[in-house]
Amino acid sequence: MNREFHRWFSPNLQREMDLLVFGHAGARLLIFPTSKGRFYEWEDRGMLGVLAGPIEAGHLQVYCVDSVDEESWYAWWKHPGSRAWRQTEYDRYLCDEVLPLSRSKNPDMTMITLGASFGAYHALNFALRHPELVGRAIGLSGVYDIGYWASDYAGGDVYFQNPLAYMANESNPERLSALQRMDIILAVGRDDRLREQSERLSGVLWGRGIGNALRLWDGWAHDWPFWTQMIKQYIGGHD
Repeated sequence: MNREFHRWFSPNLQREMDLLVFGHAGARLLIFPTSKGRFYEWEDRGMLGVLAGPIEAGHLQVYCVDSVDEESWYAWWKHPGSRAWRQTEYDRYLCDEVLPLSRSKNPDMTMITLGASFGAYHALNFALRHPELVGRAIGLSGVYDIGYWASDYAGGDVYFQNPLAYMANESNPERLSALQRMDIILAVGRDDRLREQSERLSGVLWGRGIGNALRLWDGWAHDWPFWTQMIKQYIGGHD
């Protein structure tokens, strides 16, 4: 399997950022780590091995990005507006730096975003903010209301980085049309305390005419063994 490590100084974040690329062709899959996780998390957890089949066959090319969670939503000492602004800078890093790299390496037009737990927030938030760039978004056991991490502050950039807030008011015809073309999967355990967030987001999206698949898994299902089974079902792969 082709594996590449990339590091550069991000103009948007004003710091070094790392990422891993797996594969040589196929749909581009952008994977986000869990809370405060690193770019190598999914590889360390064996998840890339699960996806080895479609990666080696040239059906999938994976980009595992780093997070700045400790500088954004988990930077409790900052004003919530500053936490959200760092998330906005991270969004620009993805749009202006990561995606151009992926396009330079791979002309496939299909972009998929994927994440689990807090990574699902990033995956869905990026996709919903940029439906013109993303064709499919998969959230596993996700957080979609950023209110707690914003200390219940809802002003400034917080609103524009909170999927359950901005999607409830989405009315732009062009954006709605692009969102309605997107394939959205929200998978969560029936006993997961975050289940209601997936259900709320699913309802908000349907309320705007945006189809999505809410998939409830038996049990708690908020851990890597469950996420392994989920990506096998929703992306493909093997043991």
